[in-house]
Order: sequence, then structure tokens, then C-alpha cells
Amino acid sequence: MDVPPVDLLFRVAVVVAIALSLFGLLRLERGSDLGAPLRRRFVLGLPWGTLVSATAVLGVYLFAQSGFQYWYSPVTIPFRAWSYFYPLGLLTAAFSHNGPAHLIGNLVGTLTLAPLAEYAWGHFPRERGSQSFSSLRTNPFVRAFLVFPLAVLVVGLLTSVFAIGPIIGFSGVVFAFAGAALVAYPIGTVVALAAGGALRLLYNALRTPVLTASGRPAYISPWWADIAIQGHALGLLLGVLVGLAVIRTRPASERPSARRLWLGTVLFAIEQSMWAVYWYRGGETYVLYRAVGVALVALLALVVASAVVARDDPLFAWDLGVDSGTVERWHVALGVLLLVTAALAGPSVPANLFTAGDGDLPGEEISVRDYEVTYAEDVRNGLVSAVDVEAFGETTAVNTSGVIVRSQERGIWTTAVSKGRLAFTGQAAVRLGGVGWRETVYAQRDGWNVLGNGTAYRVALGDRKSGRIVYTSDPVRASPTLAGRNVTVVPETDGYYIRVDRGNHTLSAGMPAENESVTVNGLTFRRNRSNVYVSYGETRLRLFSKETYE
Repeated sequence: MDVPPVDLLFRVAVVVAIALSLFGLLRLERGSDLGAPLRRRFVLGLPWGTLVSATAVLGVYLFAQSGFQYWYSPVTIPFRAWSYFYPLGLLTAAFSHNGPAHLIGNLVGTLTLAPLAEYAWGHFPRERGSQSFSSLRTNPFVRAFLVFPLAVLVVGLLTSVFAIGPIIGFSGVVFAFAGAALVAYPIGTVVALAAGGALRLLYNALRTPVLTASGRPAYISPWWADIAIQGHALGLLLGVLVGLAVIRTRPASERPSARRLWLGTVLFAIEQSMWAVYWYRGGETYVLYRAVGVALVALLALVVASAVVARDDPLFAWDLGVDSGTVERWHVALGVLLLVTAALAGPSVPANLFTAGDGDLPGEEISVRDYEVTYAEDVRNGLVSAVDVEAFGETTAVNTSGVIVRSQERGIWTTAVSKGRLAFTGQAAVRLGGVGWRETVYAQRDGWNVLGNGTAYRVALGDRKSGRIVYTSDPVRASPTLAGRNVTVVPETDGYYIRVDRGNHTLSAGMPAENESVTVNGLTFRRNRSNVYVSYGETRLRLFSKETYE
């Protein structure tokens, strides 16, 4: 793709300005060894575990999801964690992404937060009396290139196994990096968030040096409804637990203060919208429990601070002859963290113990290998747990409308494109596939707006240029009554028909082509471009208009 000269000039200017700024910093810091702290903790001063993990995530996007050939449109459906009966999804969900923006966001989070967690642990062991290379556990290369990436893999699998709903993305692991970093460097973690924002700004400045935009309509769901809040919270708590295992082995003098821990946790949780506790009500409606979320953030900060700084002295002890032990003060906070983690993870088990049923799909469907695709409205959402749960007036029993994708082999049942989004865009791509293959099915909608009463429409599935009609809406009657006649638009698989009723006498005819007219039961309908006008005597009225899309 050709790069405009102006954009190229701006990109060069950005690179030169940053290089000069960094060079000036080095001159100002002349005489100090900025890399010495890194070399004390990292092999050759680099966070190799972070780099290996980020490279692996990028590789999944490029090769497993076909991102190398289709950077902006990767395959996502087969790489989600749909259920325990679909191992491929469980193995890949945490390391796959919806698109380049999703991928870049998580890679930036990894490159800014993971080095803090890796630094807190270190490639060189810090335990008193330990020596590097004395065993596999203390070998810096094993710790950097094997143990840290392996821990990342385990946390990623845990966020998939204990996720509620078909998650996709590395963000759960990114939050685990943040949790591990928070207990060691709470304020540094908040600074790392700001550094991530700077990296994203730099990426966008190089990618699009000059952006021209104007107001336009858009179909947007609530921003907080796109947050995998359960996965983020689970990842954060797993990271905090891992960080505790590291930081509690060190003297109290090397741990951060309670106020820094509390402040760092609160700032991080608020900045990352961990207060956005919401519920899906169905029909593209969501409920945000903002007050509950803020209260939970405050309590989380207190528990994290307590777990790190509470003293090691016993709170109480027991001796039953065959069994004895003590409970230290910090164990109380640890127990709370473990209980909260279990409470977050527990509901995922029954929710993931289901698979796609073998009954008939609603409406007509098309098949692509093991996938079935159809369109239906107001049908039971197949991803909702078979055990209905009600709380605070909300329920897991919800209905859905839109393009439905099912694969019995993979245990997948999902609304790939909602009814509202398809009505807004008119066309949507559904990318199916698996490891090594992909195929795209296009959903297309056309319709006629009927004066005073809504829209009559059809939905087709197929390739980009043509498709098979799989759904027709109910007929829609115009609100005006013309000379005692009622006019209705009737969608059929072979086209649209105008039906005119007068008492018990009904006649119909096909929708006229552009610049043509048709007379039905005494009313004349003439089409002018995308509008249809009805004439009767001296009366002329625009009755129908072609549905338009953004």
C-alpha cells in the first residue's frame, strides 16, 4: 500500500523526536548506569519471559487465526472457550483475539505490566544461600525461558477453564501480570498503565499520523458491556496470589506499605473499570451495577493490602495430638482472597457443562463443514446455562435475535450478529473455520419502511454478492386507510408484494421496479428510486421507502 508523502514525513518526525528526547535523557543522566538494575534481575537486562510470551500470543493471531493473511478479519468463533466439551477453544481462547485493536491493546499491556511481575520474581534467585545454576530452579535461563512462560500458559488456561461465557483474549493474563506486580510495586503498576497509554499513542501516531473524522451515526452497545469483567477479576486475583507467594518470602522491610498497596490497587481497579459489574438482560439490554462495583473495589484494596503487610505472628493455634498448626494474621486476608477467587471461578463450572443440542435450528440454515448458520428472532439463547438462575430480578433465561451459528461437533451455539446490528449495517460477515481453514458467510438484510408501522424485511445468507433468503418478517400494514382500503407490504423469498384489502376483497401484486407502477384494487403505486408513492384520485402519498443502512 502506498504511503502518502505527508504521512511518511510525520512518521519520520515522530521517530526523530523520540530519538532526540531519549538521547537527551541519556545525556542528562550521564555517569549513571540505567541498565544496572535490570541486569541484576534479568539475563542480559531483558525480560525474556515477557518477550517469549508476547511472541507466542502474536504467533497464535498470525497463524492459527489467519491474521497473517487477514490482519483485520481473523477467525474467532472456533477459538473461543465455548464449553468443557470443546478442548480447542479452552486451549486457545486466552491467546486469541477479536482483531488487531484487541491484539495490540493486550500486547501493550503485556509489554508494560509483565516486566514488572517478571522483575519482582527475577531470573536470578534472591533466597538467602541460593546460587544461580546450582539447580534447574535457580538456573536463570530456565527461569527466563521456561518457568515464566509456563506460568503464563497455566494462568491463561485457568482464565479459559473458569470463564463464564465464550471468552477470547489475553486480557485475563494481562490482569494477572498486573496483580503480581501490584503486590510488589503498587505505584509502579499504575505508572506502567500510563506507559501503556503512551505506547498506544505512539503506535497510533505512527500508524495514522493525521486523522480526519466527522460525526456519523453508529450502532454501539454500552462500552462496559464489552468488558469481560469476570475474566479480568479472576486474572487479577490469580496474579495477586502468585505475587503473594513471591513477596511473602521476603523480609517485611522489602514489602510496600499498606497505603501504597491500597492506593495502587484502587487506582488500578478504577482505571481498568473493574467496578463495571453488569448483567445481560437479553434483547441487547444490559444493566450496570455501578455502586456495587465501587464498593467491591474498595474492599479489594483493603484485602490486598492486608495480605501483603499483615504480620507473620500467629493469630491462634491448635493442637489435636495427631494434628497441630497455627493461623497467622495474614492468612485471614489470604483466605478471603481464596474464597473470592473460588466464588468467581465456581459459577463457570455449571455454565460450561453444556453443549449444542441436536434439535432443529429455527428457520432455514446453510451448512459449512460442521457449522450451521441461520437467522431467527426471539429464540432461546443456546449459550445460557441449562440451570436457570434468578437474582435481584435478573435471570439467565434470555432470548436472542440475529444470525445464529451452531456446531454440534464443537459444542458452539452463538448469536454471531445481533438483529439490531444487522438492521443498522445491512450486511455482516460471519467468519467460520478452524486450524488451517476459514470460510466467510455474509448475512444481508433488505427491507421496506412502511409509513407509520415499521419495516418489512428479509435476511439472506451466502457470499458477498448473493445469498439465499432464510428469513422473512411478518407483513407490515401501513397506518393510513386509503379510500377504505388497507395496504400491506408482504415479504416473500422471491420478493416483496403489495396487498390491498377492501372488506373481504383482497388483491396483491409485486413491488414495482424503479420508475414503474402497478395498480392494485383501485390504488396505483409508482416507484421513484427508493420511494413508492400511492395515488388515488387527486391524492398522492409516499407510502413506502427502501430501508437504508450505515
